[in-house]
Amino acid sequence: MTLMKFVSFIYLRSFVGGLEMGLPRFGRPKNDDELSSNLYVANCGPAVGLSDDEIASVFCKFGELKGVYAADESGTRVIVVYAEKGSAQAALRALHGRPCAQLGGRSLHIRFSVLQPTPQDQASDLVPVSITASDVSIPGLYLVHDFINAKEEEELLQAVDCMPWNNLAKRRVQHYGYEFRYDIRNVNTRHCLGELPSFVSPILERISSCPTFKNVKNIVLDQLTVNEYPPGVGLSPHIDTHSAFEDLIFSLSLSGPCIMEFRRYENGDWLPSVASSAVAKIEDLEDHSNFIRRAIYLPPRSLLLLSGEARYAWHHYIPHHKMDKVNDRIIRRASRRVSFTFRKVRAGLCRCEFPQYCDSQK
Repeated sequence: MTLMKFVSFIYLRSFVGGLEMGLPRFGRPKNDDELSSNLYVANCGPAVGLSDDEIASVFCKFGELKGVYAADESGTRVIVVYAEKGSAQAALRALHGRPCAQLGGRSLHIRFSVLQPTPQDQASDLVPVSITASDVSIPGLYLVHDFINAKEEEELLQAVDCMPWNNLAKRRVQHYGYEFRYDIRNVNTRHCLGELPSFVSPILERISSCPTFKNVKNIVLDQLTVNEYPPGVGLSPHIDTHSAFEDLIFSLSLSGPCIMEFRRYENGDWLPSVASSAVAKIEDLEDHSNFIRRAIYLPPRSLLLLSGEARYAWHHYIPHHKMDKVNDRIIRRASRRVSFTFRKVRAGLCRCEFPQYCDSQK
């Protein structure tokens, strides 16, 4: 292949711009002996004085090139993409670790690379996403859009940012009223942290008078968990422990949006007692035949209510995506998402109508 025949290839000079445009992304193969038509080439790129034509003139000798991509924002590493794996293998054998006279005598460090799914690809595996709770068709699920205004949202975020955070593996949390213990997925009712903070009092009053909700007029919510999710971080499938909390669970979404998925398992699987590795395997299942799936879009300032069947029988889950696909739109999780989850701590055993999911009745 001559250089003149290769002038039609596209060299992506901007790594960051490429990600914004949804262009290809590459990573290391899972196995070291895995062949690929893509090569990761270090010590090579515009930041070390090597133009795209110079890079192309060397690598096109081994076979048909499909493109050369910036590997990152440094300008010193590129991805060389061939049409055939054999061409990539030949280039690696000939050039890896050896000075290349055509590239200023630089020694190239080369390994195979694989194409990674884009955020759009990751979002595409979601079920159709509903905008309203009525479209989800799960009894006991309610969603109120714009439950608070933008000024109230800003004030709530400022309030929690003035308070100390507890760091978990991938997110930060604050607990009020009672601390939720993630190791036992329950609360210690003998250890009260005090009343809920005054900055949520207007929210509690609005919940008790909201016409969308039933049987909330006299409810006293006494436990609050504030979660901060960085972009791309989600939540594993779970049902809030029956014996820990009463029927109504409210979740107020602030700052960033997300998709919440619901799953009802046919065999009544109860997940809180399984190891985290097992939960991770459940998230990665490709065969969804053993459960029913629903999904809803939670915009900023919306309030979600889980009650009845939605609270007791459906696992809820936030996919770990940096982008969400809502019908035909791609929505980027560009900022953190902060959720305020309000609950009522249960004093005795749960007597719900869903014993197959209930820890009190098993």
